[in-house]
Amino acid sequence: MHCMSASMWAKERLDVAIRETGELFAVDNDEAGYAALVERLSGRAIAAVGLEASGGYERAVLKALWQKGLPVRRINPHRLRQFARAAGVNAKNDRLDARVIARFLATLPVHPVEFDPSLELVIELVTARRQLQAELSRVNNQLEHVRDAALKRLAKRRATRLSADILLLDKRIAQAIAADHALARRDRLLRSTPSVGPVLSATLIAQLPELGRLSNRRIAALVGLAPYDHDSGKLKGKRCIWGGREPVRNVLYMAALSAGVHNPVFAAFRQRLRAKGKVAKVAIVAVMRKLITTLNAMIRDDKPWNPACV
Repeated sequence: MHCMSASMWAKERLDVAIRETGELFAVDNDEAGYAALVERLSGRAIAAVGLEASGGYERAVLKALWQKGLPVRRINPHRLRQFARAAGVNAKNDRLDARVIARFLATLPVHPVEFDPSLELVIELVTARRQLQAELSRVNNQLEHVRDAALKRLAKRRATRLSADILLLDKRIAQAIAADHALARRDRLLRSTPSVGPVLSATLIAQLPELGRLSNRRIAALVGLAPYDHDSGKLKGKRCIWGGREPVRNVLYMAALSAGVHNPVFAAFRQRLRAKGKVAKVAIVAVMRKLITTLNAMIRDDKPWNPACV
């Protein structure tokens, strides 16, 4: 069985390493390159094909290889860098990265990547919305500091246009979800929960497809809401959260702020934590974790919101 990896370079080239044979070669990062790669791999027993996550640039090649039946893996760059350092590899270039990825695949388990055709459009639209929202936030921040009248008018026009584009994307996201029976069902279940609106629902559908398929502990860790110990001997450090899917966590944070006030179940939970002396941010993170695990159970059991079950 072979563990193969590919490292992207300037979005134009894929450096490929095959661990067992020591082969190292490059193909173009386009359809012709993917076809050449598949042909070169034909007849081999491939255990895994891995690519480092790179902001979505890896999606096309992963999908192309997946469609050809290859077992593709997307690797968290933070985990990959930690692995390289632990292995004594401090240098970094694309050919070396390809070798490190192949070694990573042969050493540690990585969940396979799956592509759901019904999700492709929703993922693209949700990603575009997140990018526009980030740009709008930057423009609004600039408005607070702009003094020149002409520049202020220009920034306001940009903000107005961005807001209109976001509303347009919201409509398209809703249409894309409604067009698929399974996605529409998931959306109805999620939004039956008070304080879960269309933005959080669409984000979870697009960027947390594992929802309902993992345990509560694992889904919390995937989002980055699992507190980790920081103890050594007699030292008892503070438990902290880190890692996880930041876009999901950011939207979940806004929903938790609302749920901690307006949803009676989560509001009471937050108040109990505050009464025990927990600081406000810790209480909100706890609400986030309780919210995502509740939604996970709802999707798993295919049941709408029921406050008696929380």
